[in-house]
Amino acid sequence: MVKDVKGLGKVVADNRKARFNYEIVDTVEAGLVLTGTEVKSLRTGKATIAESYAGAEGDELMLINANIPEYLEANRFNHLPRRPRKLLLHRRQINKLLGAIQREGFTLVPLRLYFNEKGRAKIEIGLARGKKLHDKRETEKARDWQRDKARLMRQKG
Repeated sequence: MVKDVKGLGKVVADNRKARFNYEIVDTVEAGLVLTGTEVKSLRTGKATIAESYAGAEGDELMLINANIPEYLEANRFNHLPRRPRKLLLHRRQINKLLGAIQREGFTLVPLRLYFNEKGRAKIEIGLARGKKLHDKRETEKARDWQRDKARLMRQKG
């Protein structure tokens, strides 16, 4: 279902694997161009952004491979679940992100899909660099140590 997170509004989908597989350098909030049935389907909280990414299509940014399932009550006016969706950003932000993708080899990874306080669907996109296997092991080791340290502190009082 849709979770209410302080400061973000109602979170529809969360890409938890992104922070493990990628080193997030910068984050940007973007709007989405959606149809009515997509918004209704998002309000039920069944979207997935785990395998999706943002890419350039001409001079625009598109969210590719995000799954917003069909709205069951919409019958013939429904949308395609995995269609590319346009991201709404300022021209300066788009140029900055496109430059980082093309010159420095970054990837745009969606981190969170949510409704803001005004009820508009927003997506948080991270400018990311892929992690190597040893970086992932190091992240996992640090997380385990933090968990063990917290457990020891609780036991000592």
